[in-house]
Amino acid sequence: MKNRLLEWLNTALMFNLFFVLLSFFWFAIAVIGRSFNLSLGLDLWYKLWQPVINPAIGILMLGAIVSGITSWINRKLGDRQVSSD
Repeated sequence: MKNRLLEWLNTALMFNLFFVLLSFFWFAIAVIGRSFNLSLGLDLWYKLWQPVINPAIGILMLGAIVSGITSWINRKLGDRQVSSD
């Protein structure tokens, strides 16, 4: 059960990472387009920043911290079980 939950968490974080990267590339392309007076969705990106993109970045950071802590705890518990055997 624990492994299944961690697998689901890693899959969700992977999709979140791709969403954050896609958002970054959209922002970069839209800024370049704005410099050439092309409308490539920078205003829409700004509208989505606070309610969508910013929380996605926060979830990604929190997930990375939780994943690191759980792997550290599992490693410590595994070392403790090996030393007691």
